[in-house]
Amino acid sequence: MTGTRSRPQPAQNATTANTSRPLKSSGTRYENELALRQGVEADINGLRRVLDELTLARTDLEMQIEGLNEELAYLKKNHEEEMKEFSSQLAGQVNVEMDAAPGVDLTRVLAEMREQYEAMAEKNRRDVEAWFFSKTEELNKEVASNTEMIQTSKTEITDLRRTMQELEIELQSQLSMKAGLENSLAETECRYATQLQQIQGLIGGLEAQLSELRCEMEAQ
Repeated sequence: MTGTRSRPQPAQNATTANTSRPLKSSGTRYENELALRQGVEADINGLRRVLDELTLARTDLEMQIEGLNEELAYLKKNHEEEMKEFSSQLAGQVNVEMDAAPGVDLTRVLAEMREQYEAMAEKNRRDVEAWFFSKTEELNKEVASNTEMIQTSKTEITDLRRTMQELEIELQSQLSMKAGLENSLAETECRYATQLQQIQGLIGGLEAQLSELRCEMEAQ
């Protein structure tokens, strides 16, 4: 009897390979999830910078509107002061004309002068208000546009954060799966190493018995 038993290394290698395949797949998926998460974080940081810029722009526009309101109040105040000054000058001029020419129709002169001044003042008022409302409308449109962009950016950031949380959960799941597969692979290798050692011991014992039988047969 010179034959030898075949050893179970191929079965062990096949089992180890079967365990390694999902481990490699899990590692690849983990790397993909990690890369995707890093991409989402980069997008969020970019949107935050845009949001900060839009917030500063809106603040600047609101300050411009406030400045226009102050300027309009200043123009109105100047207009009132000019009216008072003109009325004072007009009263002085009428008094002079009354002293110089008692026969002049002062009522008509006064009415004509008042009409001219009121027409001029009305034109100035309309011009100032038209400019103010035009500028205010323009700034309000810019504020509304920036506000809409800010809201859109906030929505995108919220969506990206939700996506990042989902990726974080998936990443943790992949890490747990990877750790489980690594433990399973280690246990499988340890178990088969123990079984291989036992089989090798059994083979050694059988070979010793076979050698003993040969010696006995030769002695006969």
